[in-house]
Amino acid sequence: MDGVSTTDARRRALGVHRVLAPPGVLPQAAERLDADPAIGPDEVRITVQRLNLDAASFRQFTAACGGDGDAVRAAVLDVVRTRGKVHNPVTGSGGMLIGVVDAVGPCSPLGLAVGQRVATLVSLTLTPLALTDGLARWDGRGEQVPAAGTAVLFARSLAAVLPDDLPDAVSLALLDVCGAPASTARVVRRTGARSVVVLGAAGRSGCLSLAAARAAGAGELTGLVRDEGEAAALRAAGLADRVVVADATDPLAVAAAVPTPAEVTVVCVDVPGAEHGAVLATADGGTVVFFSMATSFSRAALGAEGMVADVTMLIGNGYTPGHAALALDLYRSTPGVRALVDPRVPA
Repeated sequence: MDGVSTTDARRRALGVHRVLAPPGVLPQAAERLDADPAIGPDEVRITVQRLNLDAASFRQFTAACGGDGDAVRAAVLDVVRTRGKVHNPVTGSGGMLIGVVDAVGPCSPLGLAVGQRVATLVSLTLTPLALTDGLARWDGRGEQVPAAGTAVLFARSLAAVLPDDLPDAVSLALLDVCGAPASTARVVRRTGARSVVVLGAAGRSGCLSLAAARAAGAGELTGLVRDEGEAAALRAAGLADRVVVADATDPLAVAAAVPTPAEVTVVCVDVPGAEHGAVLATADGGTVVFFSMATSFSRAALGAEGMVADVTMLIGNGYTPGHAALALDLYRSTPGVRALVDPRVPA
């Protein structure tokens, strides 16, 4: 952009110009964003078709509203109106969306074209969003939210063109958690780990992480789930060598269910309190990947210290190069993944 300083260009690329409050923070940390659909030369506007609330956020909204779908819808609308984005004030998380590229600034580096149907691969907690339909088509009882409105992507954003061979709802469900299997595969390859435990193994991110660990070379896979129904489904899917049932928020129950700690533990549960059990499930010198928006850093770090646990703890980054393609390919190539994901996707 001619005439724009390097500093100003960086600010724009990161979306700082869209921050209304407080000053000096990036969009994810902002209390309010400017969701004006008029875009700058390096931005992209998307016509929104569907939102996908992350599991931890949707669970919190539902619990806070006593399961009342209308109240959940009103709560989400209030967050978007007041914050200019989907950013749950309790969990700090958001989700992602799908829509159609409506306008592309001449300096946008994202390589998108008007008319492409895309899924955003950056969090709704940093995506300027304006809704125009009051979420009238959503009953407030599921994570996937039919919606109308506009969203804006910055130069330092990411979106994936939706594949033609999968239903939109399936693509959205997979891309929402595609960071988990990619992070798992990277850790397994880097560490040469043979044994992996996944907490919350029957969910979308959990089953994809099991499949990714297997593909990356791990040979001893344990899936921990919360009840016998999930255990039966996971056994039938054939993704784990061993399936155990325990409350992931009960550290001693996790330790009893996983008596031989693993080299890598992946946390995919969508409720708080799984940090200490994950540490106990991990061998000395091993690695814990916390791929859950319900994770407490202080609880994990101080708990590991108190247990004198020599483990490396990683925050699961939602972005890893190639993460979208990996998740889609694992779904296509792994019947067990499809068997667990499809029942969780709305028709």
